[in-house]
Amino acid sequence: MSQEIGVIGSPDFTTGFRLAGVRKFADVPDADKDEELDAAVEEMLDDEEIGIIVMHDDDLEHLSRGVRKDAETSVEPVMVTLGGGTGSGGLRDQIKRAIGIDLMEED
Repeated sequence: MSQEIGVIGSPDFTTGFRLAGVRKFADVPDADKDEELDAAVEEMLDDEEIGIIVMHDDDLEHLSRGVRKDAETSVEPVMVTLGGGTGSGGLRDQIKRAIGIDLMEED
């Protein structure tokens, strides 16, 4: 069974993903992030059709501690953040968290 990609963020962030065919998204305007982002993330985490959740790196700061921990430790769906200071090191850490091993580790 193939799984969907879910995108959470401001309408500006989600628009490109929607144009690329992503059907599961939650538009949370910047002004409402502190009030609405936790619920949007929890809903995506509970959706069994979603395998990957994409958010902007800066949006993690708007999550409550519990929801952020759930998102960061979730294996399925896996949380991927883009933007901000996310470079190869950030992506490396996300992959390591998601699957439990460091694929880029050198012996």
